[in-house]
Parts: sequence; C-alpha cells; structure tokens
Amino acid sequence: MAATGGRFHEKVALVTGAASGIGRATSLRLASEGARVLVADVNAAGGEETVKLIREGTPPSDALFARCDVSKSEDVRAAIDAAVGRWGRLDVVVNNAAVMTFDPVADLKEEDWEKVLAVNLRSVFLVCKYALPHLKEGAAIVNTSSVHAHQTTANVVPYASSKAAMEAFTRGLSRELEEKKVRINCVAPGAVDTPMLWSNPNVKSGKEKIEGAIGKPEDIAAVIAFVASDEARFVNGTTVVVDGGRLDIL
Repeated sequence: MAATGGRFHEKVALVTGAASGIGRATSLRLASEGARVLVADVNAAGGEETVKLIREGTPPSDALFARCDVSKSEDVRAAIDAAVGRWGRLDVVVNNAAVMTFDPVADLKEEDWEKVLAVNLRSVFLVCKYALPHLKEGAAIVNTSSVHAHQTTANVVPYASSKAAMEAFTRGLSRELEEKKVRINCVAPGAVDTPMLWSNPNVKSGKEKIEGAIGKPEDIAAVIAFVASDEARFVNGTTVVVDGGRLDIL
C-alpha cells in the first residue's frame, strides 16, 4: 500500500529518530507524498505510533518499524535490510536521530561525550555506509544538523561538535557520490517545538531563554522533503538553515 501521486510515489524512505518530533513529522510528510517509510528508533512505543499514524493517514501509506540503536552497525544494517526486504528498494535516507548533554566540558563524563558522538555522528557514517549499496541514481540523503553547528551556547559542546562534523562529512561525501548521482545535504533547524528542546534543563529552569521564533516539526519536515525530492536536484553537499532567523540572534 502506498499513497498515489506525490513527489515520493513508489519511493521508499528510511528515517532515524522517527518516534517523535522532527523524525515523526518527516516520516508523515514523506508518506503523505507517496513514500513507504521505514521508521527507525530505539523507542518502540513511539515508533509504532508513527507507523500507525502513517497507515491511518490521509492518504494512507505503508510503514514498518525497526528498533534501531543507530550507533550500532548491526542495528543499522538490520533496519536497512528490513526496508529493502519489504519494498525492494531504498530511495531516501533521513539521518535525524540525536541526543544532547548539558554539562560544561570540565564536568562532562567521557562516556557522555562518546554517546553524543556515537548517536549524532557515527550513526550518519553507519547509515550512509550500509545504505549506499542500495541507493540508485536520483536517491537522496538528508542529515538533520543544527544552528549549533554555526553559532552555539555554553554547555552543549558535544552536540555542537557533532553537528559541525556532520556538515563536514556531508560536504566530503557529496564529492564521493558525484559519479553515483546520489545527493546528500543537511538541514539545520533552529529552535523547534520538540521534546529535545523542552527537556533541556537550562530551558526548563528558565536559565536559557529561547529568543526569536520557535518552529514546528512540520516546518522542518517540509524542508527535508523538498531537499530529498527531485525538485532539489541542484542542491548538493550543502546545508539549508531553517531557523526562523535564530542565527541572527545567537
């Protein structure tokens, strides 16, 4: 079952971190435009809810959940194999899974540094590495970066570092994929109304004020869908900032 028509008709997408927030909104957006979606996340309840929303959407589409710790190669390969096994192809990959810490570097535990880099950056390498053999000409990879890759605040150094490295990875891999004719880009959100934003202890305590506009996950999903679509065929190896002007404030 797949929605008829749309920019992603008959295409298959894999979205990581798809149990909530931007990942869920992106999964729903791609499905609404015809994609079959592999929903990948460690949160099984949230992931299955995303699948349910896709299958009951308007129009409905097909979806499958794969429990996936994106920092582990065996989980990543299993998720990719599940998508290809069910639908026989893979056309769009959205690397969206991410975690944050909120400690100054002097107090940061080594294992917390490693976890952020594993989930936010190693995962992008793993997903790209194992997805690439299945991606044909015209396929697209979109990585969810952040304005923190460009301007940041105190106590989120691992997160900012991982997102800046993600953008460098994307630029480099775009050169390797020129002959294959597969595009790869980043979308860098600003403040977005997601669990990650409101779980920030500095925001919860009022220590950090969110200045400027706060976007909705659907705002970011719309841009990710554009960048992944054939309409963006001339967009490659770059970062599209979607921040409501937040970089002008930071």
